[in-house]
Amino acid sequence: MTATLTKPDLRIGPYRVDPPVVLAPMAGITNVAFRQLCQEYGAGIYVCEMITARAVVERHPGTMHMMTFGEHEKPRSMQLYGVDPKTMREAVKIITGEGLADHVDSNFGCPVSKVTRKGGGAALPYKRKLFADIVRESAAAAAEAGVPFTVKFRVGIDDDHLTYLDAGRIAEAEGAAAVSLHARTAAQRYSGKADWSKIAALKEAVTGIPVLGNGDIFTSGDALRMMAETGCDGVVVGRGCLGRPWLFGELEAAFAGREIPAGPDLGEVARVLRRHAELLVHHDGPAKAMRDLRKHMAWYFMGFPVGSELRRGFAMVSSLTELDDLIGQLDHDAPFPEAAEGPRGRQGSPGKVTLPHGWLDDPDDGCVPETEDMHSGG
Repeated sequence: MTATLTKPDLRIGPYRVDPPVVLAPMAGITNVAFRQLCQEYGAGIYVCEMITARAVVERHPGTMHMMTFGEHEKPRSMQLYGVDPKTMREAVKIITGEGLADHVDSNFGCPVSKVTRKGGGAALPYKRKLFADIVRESAAAAAEAGVPFTVKFRVGIDDDHLTYLDAGRIAEAEGAAAVSLHARTAAQRYSGKADWSKIAALKEAVTGIPVLGNGDIFTSGDALRMMAETGCDGVVVGRGCLGRPWLFGELEAAFAGREIPAGPDLGEVARVLRRHAELLVHHDGPAKAMRDLRKHMAWYFMGFPVGSELRRGFAMVSSLTELDDLIGQLDHDAPFPEAAEGPRGRQGSPGKVTLPHGWLDDPDDGCVPETEDMHSGG
C-alpha cells in the first residue's frame, strides 16, 4: 500500500519537524533507551518522560538522571510538569540556561488521580488565570534562551467542563510555540475513542501556531486520516508505538508517499527487543534494565504465537543471557499478525476525576494549588 498526503511544513520554534510526528512522553516508557530505539526508525521529535519542575529546581538526583539524552538526539525534547508559575519559570531557566534541552513541553493533560487531586495535569486548564500565568512565565523564560515552549492538554475535565478551546487560545496568546490536544477528557482516561472533531475545532480556534493531534494513532494510516480529517499540523503518537518502535519508520514512509514497510516477523521483533535491552542496560545497568524491560514483553509479542510458558519466562527475565536463551526458543519465521495492528497499552474505564475541594467554583481564581511533589515520570 502506498499512502500519500500533502505534508505540512511543521515548525516548532526554529526546528523543522519532518515528518510531522512527535513521540508523546510516557511515564516509565520514553526514557533515553526507548527514544533512541524509536529514532533509529524515523525522524521527528521524541519527548522524554515527564519531569517535575520542583525536582529540577531542587536538583533531585533521580530526576537529573532521567534528564538524559542520546548523543544524536536533536532537538532534545523535555516535558515539564508544574502548578506554580514561579517554579515553572525557574525550572525552565535552569533547563535552558544550562543547555539541558532544546525544546520544553508542558503537561496539562495527565488524568491520573494523584496529579489532578492537586490541581495539576488535566485539571489545571480549568483555572484560566493560573494556566495563563504558568504559560506566560514559562514561555518567556524559554524565549530568553531561544528555546520553544509548547503546551499539551486534553479536551477538558469531563463532558460538562470542556477547557480545550480556552486553553488553546490562552497558550497562543501567552507565547506558546505550539499546542497538542489529546482528544479525550480526563474522565475518559484512555478508554473509548478519541474525538478527533475536537482537534479540528481547536485548529479553527488557534490559527497563529501549530496544532498537533493526539489519540488513537495505532497505524500510519491513522496518522494520515487524522491530519486529513482535522487539518492538524502534526500528530503525537503515544500508546501506538508500545512494543512497536518501527511504527516511526512506517510513519516516515507514509508521509513521504512511499510504500509502507511490511510488519516484521518474530525474528526481527526479537532483534528489536534485544536492541532495546542493550540500550536499557547502557542507561540504567543490568538489574534495573531487566526490570524495566519486562513490562514491554506483552506489547512486543502481541498477536504472535508465543506459548504461555515462554511468555511467563520473558515477563520474569533477569539477565541478557536469560533473554538470549528465551529468544532462541521463539519461532523466528512467524509472520507479523494482523491482530497486532490494533490498540495497545492501557485503556481502562472512564471515571470521576479527583479534584481539590472547591476546584470548580471559580475558573478565574489564579491561586496556586498545593505544591506538587518531586516525583518525575508520572
